[in-house]
Amino acid sequence: MSSPQPAPVSPRKVILDCDPGIDDACAIAFACGHPGLDLRGVTTVAGNVGLPQTTANALSVLEFAGFPDVPVAAGSPVPLLRPALDALRVHGESGLGHARLPPPRARPLDVGATDLILDGIGASPGEITLVATGPLTNIALAVRRQPLLASHVAEFVIMGGSAGRGNVTAAAEFNIAADPEAAAIVFGAGWRVTMVGLDATLQARVSPVVRERLAGLGRLGSDLLLPSLGGYGADGATAARAGPAGGGPGGFPAPAGPAGEGPAVHDVCALALVAEPGLFGCWPARVEVETAGQWTSGMTVTDFGAPPEACNALVATSVDTARFWDTVIGAWARLPVAQAGS
Repeated sequence: MSSPQPAPVSPRKVILDCDPGIDDACAIAFACGHPGLDLRGVTTVAGNVGLPQTTANALSVLEFAGFPDVPVAAGSPVPLLRPALDALRVHGESGLGHARLPPPRARPLDVGATDLILDGIGASPGEITLVATGPLTNIALAVRRQPLLASHVAEFVIMGGSAGRGNVTAAAEFNIAADPEAAAIVFGAGWRVTMVGLDATLQARVSPVVRERLAGLGRLGSDLLLPSLGGYGADGATAARAGPAGGGPGGFPAPAGPAGEGPAVHDVCALALVAEPGLFGCWPARVEVETAGQWTSGMTVTDFGAPPEACNALVATSVDTARFWDTVIGAWARLPVAQAGS
């Protein structure tokens, strides 16, 4: 007698808030290709480049990947209180490095990012995983408008922060530094924030061996992944500023590898954790965002020794890089544009 087959696991419904951005573009492509993810919507925020460009890039990548029907809504063009901070020197004027995708045919929705987030999660309470890979301005605005959002998501995951050192300053990672006040609101909203920060993401680097594998992904590799990642500027400075490795709770980030190893696909890590949590080692912690420090504004002050009832975050500190790249390249390879002759 045969054993009953396990029930199929439904893909996890995801809304992605992002600021494309090279690694955001890679993350969108991953979300489209991984069978365990169901991308229900994309919202954009100013960050790596300005809002018009992040929105156009999101639309272009979705169309290029073969998912033009995923709705896109534009969000906040500025931080809550501070002057805008961009990463043009890292991502280039277009936000996509040396990649040149066709301009999008579609337009963003007439409603804003917070509407898409709140309406999408409100229609399916407990079912949507909210992932943020840019500054947290849109998420803070959504929480302010609907405080119950924190209890209606299935999970909330960010790429941002660091338990160790920063990348735009010695203390702060870019997404948090771009809007510390928004990040403070988000970490204090009453949910558990899964923080996939530099501690883990600097381990997910595009080595020469990985580049060789990307070359086999058809037009996805030749038109988007390789030229965008090849134009990913100043990422060596990111690794250098991240400082010495410690590899665990209470210490500095785990080893990031030498700067020459290649750029890190930071934002892909957040989606990969949602798709396959076992790829990452995570630890509970209390995280507070510094908003007033002269030298430490934007720092995610991380206490791995906090009592369980005080922990508001789950912090990723390590990644199984071999399995990570098998998973990521496998997802990218499923896209039509990655097929031979595409």
